Amino acid sequence: MTNVDRSSREYPDRPWVGVGVVTWRGDQLLLIRRGKAPRLGQWSLPGGAQSVGETVFETAVREMREETGLTVTPTGIITVVDAITPDEAGRVHYHYTLVEVSAECPDGDPVCADDALEARWVDVEEAGRLVPWDETRRVIALSAAQREQG
Repeated sequence: MTNVDRSSREYPDRPWVGVGVVTWRGDQLLLIRRGKAPRLGQWSLPGGAQSVGETVFETAVREMREETGLTVTPTGIITVVDAITPDEAGRVHYHYTLVEVSAECPDGDPVCADDALEARWVDVEEAGRLVPWDETRRVIALSAAQREQG
């Protein structure tokens, strides 16, 4: 077996903390089409890995700026999701603990950069059709319900 860097995101020796951002503008939320694995090419929420010394909300703001050029205001924690992706042999290829954050973005148009291939504002129903991962659809629905409760 080759010597693998266990601190890498692929075949890690520990989970990576990632922050996903459900960004709202009125009744629409922002989706991106991922430009990197895991879930390459799929519609998802913007987000990425937390850096040392950075709070979850700081990560959300940075990742949104890097991926879409938008400035957001985090408003709360939605939930936490375990994202564990095995390879064909059953070994853990990726392991993320995803802290899902809600945010507001009153203006601005997304400009894709970093690992986002495309971005678009959609309503919850369209998000349900575009997003293939059940957990992301669940997070979006949970965020929408939390917003309704005020």
